[in-house]
Amino acid sequence: MTRNTDIGDDSGDAVTDGGVAEDGQRSGFSPVAALNERFGSDFVESSQFWLPPFLLVGLFVYGAIIWNLLISLTDFTGFGTPDYSDLDLQMYSRALADSGFVDAAINTFILLVGFTLVTLALGLGLAILIDRNIRFENTFRTIYLLPMSLSFVVTAQFWAWMFNFNNGVINIVITSLGLGRVDWIGNPDIVLWAVMFALMWQFAGYAMVVFLAGLRAIPNEHYEAAKVDGASTVRMYWRVIIPQLKGSTISASVVLMVFALKAFDFLYSLVGGYRPPNGADILATKMVREAYANLNWAYASAVAITLFVMTLGIVGPYLYYQYNRGNL
Repeated sequence: MTRNTDIGDDSGDAVTDGGVAEDGQRSGFSPVAALNERFGSDFVESSQFWLPPFLLVGLFVYGAIIWNLLISLTDFTGFGTPDYSDLDLQMYSRALADSGFVDAAINTFILLVGFTLVTLALGLGLAILIDRNIRFENTFRTIYLLPMSLSFVVTAQFWAWMFNFNNGVINIVITSLGLGRVDWIGNPDIVLWAVMFALMWQFAGYAMVVFLAGLRAIPNEHYEAAKVDGASTVRMYWRVIIPQLKGSTISASVVLMVFALKAFDFLYSLVGGYRPPNGADILATKMVREAYANLNWAYASAVAITLFVMTLGIVGPYLYYQYNRGNL
């Protein structure tokens, strides 16, 4: 005789308030499921591909930055090991009191702003000219972009020959015009502008390509609407077209400013040493000179951290801008 009851059997097949699942397993928190739910359905499964490079970058890039920061808080010089028992900001105070550091920082800022603005303007002008469906467009685009494929070392050697006081092409030309020779590298009043001109020659083609891509992405209806409204060509570009190149301008500006901050190899190759002429010394050259010529490791680390903060001040807002646009 079978007894009928209202109580579920002991097998645990029914879900009860005690959390017994239908398969007999007690429900609980799953870290894997939580990670997959937060970062994507295959986050944990794909970790074998992204985790090793993530750890390597964390160790050799961000770990090195943190180590460099610690060294900058010591007084480490010469050979040996730094003493981490007494950390302070003495090297940063020394930098602010060092006229060489201040001059290098000013030169870096001038190079950063001047090179970026003029290169952007030159690249935009070239992009607009090429976008007007000129003949041999592909040929001109290749010619303008070709210097970008050269390394800083090659560019520096090329312009060292061009700027040569006795046999440089530039001085030969201006001498044939009845003007005197100019010491482009040795004159502290113009050497930074000569360096800036050489860098603009190399990167104007890059800015042109970025702006040209932005111009080609603007619908033709915008050009036609501006012409229907009676706008001249200059007004059409100034009021209608150029404002739509905001994204291209920001992207190109970030790349150009970062290259301006890391122009050490260009200056080193141009003058053949750690010490550029007065007027052309920037933070990158001062950092390397203090580290490898003077063995002032802590002071060089403080200069390096200053450069890192400047770079972060450029890249950080750009990443935030891209994040707000949903591109990250």
